[in-house]
Amino acid sequence: MQNNVWFRQFVWIDYRLALLFLVLIPLIILTWAYVQKVEGIQRLLMIYWRISSLLAITTYLMIAQYPVSFVSGLVGLILIPLSLWFWVDLNDEIEYLPSTPLKLTFTSWRWAVTVYCLLGAIAFVPFLGCAFSSTAIKTPECLVWFEAPLMFKNWFHYNSKHAFLGFLGIVGLIVYVLYLSYFVVVKLGKQGRSATPQ
Repeated sequence: MQNNVWFRQFVWIDYRLALLFLVLIPLIILTWAYVQKVEGIQRLLMIYWRISSLLAITTYLMIAQYPVSFVSGLVGLILIPLSLWFWVDLNDEIEYLPSTPLKLTFTSWRWAVTVYCLLGAIAFVPFLGCAFSSTAIKTPECLVWFEAPLMFKNWFHYNSKHAFLGFLGIVGLIVYVLYLSYFVVVKLGKQGRSATPQ
């Protein structure tokens, strides 16, 4: 059983940290930035939310226990730090903001999320085997990652079927991949590392 997995408590800690660092704190900072009309932070956080939506998609894939969820989860952890530091114009705009509690909070959060995601990605690499083996995904070491998404399902989608939520995850993943491909192939060449369209 999953209860016998020695790292189970660390998986649950990881999910709780993700909820704190990747959902609650950026939501608070975004609201704060809108109230104070700090456009640079607003724009960077809107980019962050679009990129981090891959982890929300991963949650729905994990509810249905789709193996691809292990790949999308790892890619999400890699893309989030990239999205926070990639844009030269936003980095400059934020750097030259006057020193305020909002700027300090945002900068601290950005560094904390970068470290969290990179360490999380490194720790998650050994579980990639869950995505590529029909036998491995049934082992307690892989099944333990589905516990928190299933609890999320019981809280917010109690009457929904696993397969339907998994279907929503697949549709979301397809849309995400298409949009990301369009950005990389078309938009990146035109605007480079500027978040402002040329």
